[in-house]
Amino acid sequence: MHSEIYLDANATSPVLPAAVKAATAAMDTCFGNPSSSHVTGLRARSVLGAAHAAARRVLGAYDGRVMFNSGATEGIQTAVLSALCAVRAQRARGQACGELVLIGATEHKAVPESLAHWNRLLGTGLELRVLPVDADGRHRLDVLRALAPRAAFICTMAANNETGVVSDLDGIEQVLRETASPALWMVDCVQALGKLPLTLSASRIDYAPFSGHKLYAPKGIGMLYVREGAPFTPLMCGGGQEGGQRSGTENMAGIAALGAVLQALEQGGTFRGHGQLQACRARLVAALRAAFPDVVFNAPLALALPTTLNFSVPGVASADLLEVFDAAGLRVSAGSACSASKAAPSYVLDAMGVANWRSASAVRMSFGPLIDDEDIERACERIAACARALQLPLLAPMQAGCAGLAQFDREGAAGWLLFNAATSECIAIDLAPAPLEQAQAMLNGYRLLASVSSASRHGAPVIALGDEALVREGDVWRFGRLDNGVLAPQAARFVFSAGGVAIAGTLRHHQGQQGQQAHHAGSMELGPDAARRHLAQHPDTLIVDVRCLREAGAGPISLNGQAALNVPLARLVEHAALWLDDDARSLLFVCRSGARSARAARTLRQLGHPRAWSLAGGIALAD
Repeated sequence: MHSEIYLDANATSPVLPAAVKAATAAMDTCFGNPSSSHVTGLRARSVLGAAHAAARRVLGAYDGRVMFNSGATEGIQTAVLSALCAVRAQRARGQACGELVLIGATEHKAVPESLAHWNRLLGTGLELRVLPVDADGRHRLDVLRALAPRAAFICTMAANNETGVVSDLDGIEQVLRETASPALWMVDCVQALGKLPLTLSASRIDYAPFSGHKLYAPKGIGMLYVREGAPFTPLMCGGGQEGGQRSGTENMAGIAALGAVLQALEQGGTFRGHGQLQACRARLVAALRAAFPDVVFNAPLALALPTTLNFSVPGVASADLLEVFDAAGLRVSAGSACSASKAAPSYVLDAMGVANWRSASAVRMSFGPLIDDEDIERACERIAACARALQLPLLAPMQAGCAGLAQFDREGAAGWLLFNAATSECIAIDLAPAPLEQAQAMLNGYRLLASVSSASRHGAPVIALGDEALVREGDVWRFGRLDNGVLAPQAARFVFSAGGVAIAGTLRHHQGQQGQQAHHAGSMELGPDAARRHLAQHPDTLIVDVRCLREAGAGPISLNGQAALNVPLARLVEHAALWLDDDARSLLFVCRSGARSARAARTLRQLGHPRAWSLAGGIALAD
């Protein structure tokens, strides 16, 4: 596998070596409780004080509150609670304070969800209204101007985590001043730290949350700035730590680490400057345009952070791009890490009004200001390799002169596609509309001869496919080579019925359903160490990579110096007969995460192969 090039820094970042050193010292030699009055506690208090001072200087926060917390979500919660408690108190005194909460349409989901929670819990009854953005992803100042006089609280962000678009904070502030808006103002500054100049004390911003792990500090540490005179209600009460602003014994390891990052920002020389980062991004842009001539960038580069690219490639789903990039060792994402597991178009791009296909197929590349030229060069080379891999035909023949068989699953049901590469023809069997659409996306010039149901007795009884044919006989369809117009049962390569498909020489059926297991998955899994021992003890083991052909083309797999044979999971049944004829030889199935390889091992065990194994955790844990 390729070495890793990490291009998902907007999701999280590695930890700065100086931050690791500072955290280790805080846990080892400076482990005291900063609330203690003895010498050990005083040493810890000195580290805490130095981090506070560095934070104020870096943020330009020379007055007001600056407190350390667990991260941006806690900071957002605290800001929302403080603002809504102030609104409730003003209303109780009979003072006008506005009835709207304006939420930027592209805010991180932590903001609207926190607002809905506290608005309901506190009973403030405020109307939560979306502040739209324009096609560039910037807030509509005309809408803000119309609504600002009625707003009690306004939530925007300094820079968007998906697109990198930098908000016009000066324009927003000007509108608030000109309209004499009573609104309190929170700005999510998570993506701003180390990338944008900050002078918070000179701004009208009331609350600004930060997260350390977006800029080379560990997870679980962040900051919240509160403007001098802005309402404040502690979210955490108890022992009065952080000057009574955030109770709970301080996370000194995290604070020391974040302090080291802040010190590096302050001193300069560690992180690359704006111009250097723009040059890095320009090289990636050129590489993407060379690899994918039709690529579309979903945000104006001139208005975005120099560390962020969001793009779509016509005709290529984001899931396909992510798989190929990941196989090549390029770590990218489809958008916010917090919602990456939800297969849905980007709400950020939807809010910008981009075409649906762009929103649904968007990919984000983001890097941190520690990126070096060598990584950028290697990334550009791999982008080109990924483009070549995506040109590989998904329905390449696996056995010369024979028709291929691909499986498509949908909601527990299996469908099949018989295809002949020589004639560019195919037959669909038991493919419902959605899987058929999925299959058709793979055809690339194949002609669909027929779509049949194994449960139906209607239609042509014989459908020729190259030198072979699909023949209906009662309740089953047999596929194989005809002899004088007749397909003898023993000559059938595959037999399709309502129960699934039978493979040549076997009576067992592969159902294509994960829930029907002949063996417990755990009994078929080998962890990385166990797999290496198995390969050493059984050197003739066949390692089978069940990733798709394009993933394998972008990044081949090898274990213990042995290259894996690529047989995509969808083509497993087509190849299984060869393995069943040699069931004394072990099979070790591998994939990226272990999910597909577990299905492959389970299928072969169901078909009767006693030595089929899966690499637990996939190559992600084996590297």
